[in-house]
Parts: sequence; C-alpha cells; structure tokens
Amino acid sequence: MAFGAKTNERPGVRAQVKYVRSSAYKAREILDLIRGLPVARALEVLEFAERDIARTILKCLESAIANAEHNNSIPADELFVSACFADEGPTLKRWRPRARGRATRIRKRTTHVTIIVSRMSTEDLEKLRAREASSGRVGGGRAAAEARRERVTKSRQAKAERQASAEHDHDHDHEGHDHEGHDHDEEIVEVDEVEVTDAADVVIDAPEAAAPESEQKDS
Repeated sequence: MAFGAKTNERPGVRAQVKYVRSSAYKAREILDLIRGLPVARALEVLEFAERDIARTILKCLESAIANAEHNNSIPADELFVSACFADEGPTLKRWRPRARGRATRIRKRTTHVTIIVSRMSTEDLEKLRAREASSGRVGGGRAAAEARRERVTKSRQAKAERQASAEHDHDHDHEGHDHEGHDHDEEIVEVDEVEVTDAADVVIDAPEAAAPESEQKDS
C-alpha cells in the first residue's frame, strides 16, 4: 500500500461502524493497539481491553473478517489489520445549567470507525506459522476464527431461548388469568345457593311457628 493513499482507495476488505457515541480520540487509542496485527492477535487485544469503545471495535473487526471469508474467500488465519482509523462524526449540542442563570455547552461527540483487513504476504505468513509452531500455538488464527463462530452461534441460541421462554411465560400468564376467573364464578354460584337455601328455610318455618298461637286463641 502506497503511503498517503486515500481511505477509499486502500486495498483490502473493510467494515465500518458509523455514528458511534464516543469521541474519535478514545477510538484511536484502541485502534493504535491493533493496527498491523494478525486478526487472531487483534481479537485477543480487544477482548481484554478495558475501554467500552473496544466492544464496538471488536464487532467491527469481526464483521470485516466475516466479509473477507464470505465475499473474498480468504481464510481468517491469513488476515491482518492493514488499516484502521476513526473519523469524527457530527457533534450533538446540549446545554447544562450553571450558577446565576448561565448555561454551558455540552458537546456529545460521535465517530465513524473503519477497519480494513488484508491477506498477509507469503513471507509474513511463513514467519507467522514458524513463530506459532515454535511457541506451540499452531493454527492460532483458525482457533480464533472457530472461537468467534462458536460465540456467534451461542449468542444466537441464547437469544432464541430467551424469546421462547418469554412467549411461554406470556401464554402461561393468560392461562392463569382464565383459571382465576373460572374459580371466581364457581365461588359466586356456591354462595348464591347457600343464601337461597337459608331463605327457603325461613319461609317454611314461619307458618309452622305461628300455627299453635292461632289454635290457642280459638280455643
């Protein structure tokens, strides 16, 4: 890649995240750590970075790797971060109240993150394989790619399970409301039957109690 090439003319497979709610300064501090690294090493660096912006950059790098694998048929273990940069996005203007009726401006920065991955040269790839063989980390790039695929698969499965659980709980709540309403109707019916029975007893017993008194007056 020639020095001073325009960003839209740089070779490689790219991925971009726009309007990230963070400053370009914070993103550049993390991007400087992964520039020029193999993707396996770059993923490790981003996994253990303590900045919140590293999570967004990690997703952007994984998207660039996926684009290279599916669109250009380049294996993940042959890729490296050839270029990465953060451009300033629009700034949101807000106001903060201060003493004596004054107000100060709050600038909420945004940034556009771009990561470009390219295939390593034959010499660099041989050196990387030799270094991995000597350190006992043969196939580190493949292992990182497989780990990334496993994470994506587990995330999708967990999301599907949460949705299924939420639908099951929703249906169960509806069934519970139906049962409660049915039991309430049965209780009302039972109470009404008891009240009707008591009223009948009173009506039937009243003439029997008055009969002896009338017989005494006639006698």
